[in-house]
Amino acid sequence: MSEFLLEILSEEMPARMQDKGISGLADAFRLKLREHRMEFKLLKSYSTPQRLILLVDGLPKEQKEIIEERKGPKVGANPKAVGGFLESVGYDSVDHPDIEIKKIKNNEFYVARLRVGGRKTRDILSQLVKEILSEMRWPKSMRWGAGSFRWVRPIESILCIFDGKVVNGGIDLGVVRGKGSGETLCFGSETRGHKFLACDTFAPANFDEYKDQLKSTYVQIDREARKRTIEENALALATAKGLSTNLDGDIVNENAGLVEWPVVFMGAIEQEFLTLPDEVLITSMKSHQKYFPLHTKEGALAPWFIMVSNIESLSKTNGIVDGNERVLRARLHDAKFFWETDKAISLSDHGKGLSHITFHTKLGSVADKVVRLSVLAPKIGRFVPGTDSESLQRAAALCKADLVTEMVGEFAELQGVMGKYYALAQGEPGPVAEAIGGHYAPLGPTMSCPTEPNCICLALADKIDTLVGMFTAGERPTGSKDPFALRRAALGIVRIILENKVRVSLSAMIAWSRETYIGQDIACGDKIGEVVLLFILDRLKVYLREMGFRHDIVEAAFSVPDNADLVRLQLRIEALHDFLSSADGLQMLGVYSRAMSIVQIEERRKKVSFRGKVVPELLSEPAEKTLLDRLESMDVQIQKALVDEDFVGAMKSVVQLGAAVANFFEQVKVNVENDEIRVNRLCLLGRVGALLGSVADFSVIEG
Repeated sequence: MSEFLLEILSEEMPARMQDKGISGLADAFRLKLREHRMEFKLLKSYSTPQRLILLVDGLPKEQKEIIEERKGPKVGANPKAVGGFLESVGYDSVDHPDIEIKKIKNNEFYVARLRVGGRKTRDILSQLVKEILSEMRWPKSMRWGAGSFRWVRPIESILCIFDGKVVNGGIDLGVVRGKGSGETLCFGSETRGHKFLACDTFAPANFDEYKDQLKSTYVQIDREARKRTIEENALALATAKGLSTNLDGDIVNENAGLVEWPVVFMGAIEQEFLTLPDEVLITSMKSHQKYFPLHTKEGALAPWFIMVSNIESLSKTNGIVDGNERVLRARLHDAKFFWETDKAISLSDHGKGLSHITFHTKLGSVADKVVRLSVLAPKIGRFVPGTDSESLQRAAALCKADLVTEMVGEFAELQGVMGKYYALAQGEPGPVAEAIGGHYAPLGPTMSCPTEPNCICLALADKIDTLVGMFTAGERPTGSKDPFALRRAALGIVRIILENKVRVSLSAMIAWSRETYIGQDIACGDKIGEVVLLFILDRLKVYLREMGFRHDIVEAAFSVPDNADLVRLQLRIEALHDFLSSADGLQMLGVYSRAMSIVQIEERRKKVSFRGKVVPELLSEPAEKTLLDRLESMDVQIQKALVDEDFVGAMKSVVQLGAAVANFFEQVKVNVENDEIRVNRLCLLGRVGALLGSVADFSVIEG
């Protein structure tokens, strides 16, 4: 068994493309090796900013020999046909040991057994590398030189060795529009170390030697090891300074994709920039420079940051730190200029520019959206305790004004956040500023929801307006495509309502939003409200399943008509979940299923409904009389419990009813000869189903 090592050395690949690139390469090799009957013990892959590396261990020197069967003519066929078959398989006679007679569909045929020898593994690998590299597709790729071959970045060399020796072959780089002569990038046995620290070439004999020699020349091929180095050294530097840092996993991962040899340094932020809002400083560091902000023990932003370099500094003055500080200083100078410039103009004046920003070509400008929010948010506010209508109205009028500021133009992710800071700087009340700052939240499943009343109202209004508008404009999500993040908006609505126990009807909010569009002469059809409601409810189902509720329990609760109040719906689901997790619940489910099965069978057979009125005079057995009495008393109790949202109490009543139904089955025969009595008893069971159906649709519960 032998080892295959492939390294594609190129110019620096974008960090975001490395994971998909190496996983795609590994998956392609895994599939192709199996197609070629090549067994292996191990397949591992690694990536650095400049390298995609594949190791396959335990490969045989050649393919296994296989037996192929080739069907020939029928026994007794024309001798010429038989002769042609024998010639094609290389045998002289049908009496050859490898010629068999097989019966196929009542006819006998000659079948030749051909021994197909295995190809050399080295030859197969040469073919596979060419095929796979030519077939790989990148989100963005490029040509270089005069060739037509495309890769994510220009390839410098391809190390391709099997069993310690180079694999013959290469990649045809092609020509562009017939210009020039086609070149071949040949496979080689050499690679090099770090681009700047150790660029001499070497020829490894195997993977262990390759990995060790790269490490000695400042290349760590294991991405996870690079991430650990970054995390450990960053924490060590922060701790030595008495500071802390939140090692954002995305930033750690991206830095690991930017360096082959991570070296961590600490830089300083000049005091003049600490007057900027923390979010501006953090965004400048994390989003633009991939730095790690540092905080004091009290949680305040510290005037220091952590950076990750790809080279070690040999200079006493540490030019790497100086250079990174200069880059950050330039960005913060710009941010400070934006901050001062924007503050000099009131948010109201900034807001005048919103008429020049298109919300959607079919829905008008962002200024039009602000008008709609100013109408919709106060209506929602009537259902959110603690809402200050005057502050909410003001916040709605100003919430999008920061979109025209210089700061948000540079740092788009700070929309809303900067509006809050500008509002506070210009003397707006706290509730107004908080509502402006939080009305985009939550921007993802892990982001906190707003909890301040004004902010809740404005956040709901913003998302409802977006959903109703985009559905009106025909921008519904399809498959994995959701360019306007409508699923995220719907999930945000669900979370805001449930986490804050907001008792407002989804249907009502959607209807109010439709009215605001109609008021601006934007056609918003009658069916839009229903479609948007179903879209949000679908997100709610996903959310509840992720919270641990079974899909059938969710469906059972959704089947009850009053599902526009999400808080009420969640209470029903929680009670149903607890009920069906108990022994009483499981017993009741069995009784219900038996009762409905009898009724439904008879309804299908007779093609009539047995959900009509029960005639008390036709009840003769004590058990059926008891069941009717229990139904009438339980009906009152259950309906009262449902009105009071005492779903736990409703479930307890269901248990009591279940005992009466079980006793009915023990004492009473349903399908008697007397038609009147039989129909009456079926209607009695039908009434059981109708009453339980007001609690939940137990028919969809999986036993």
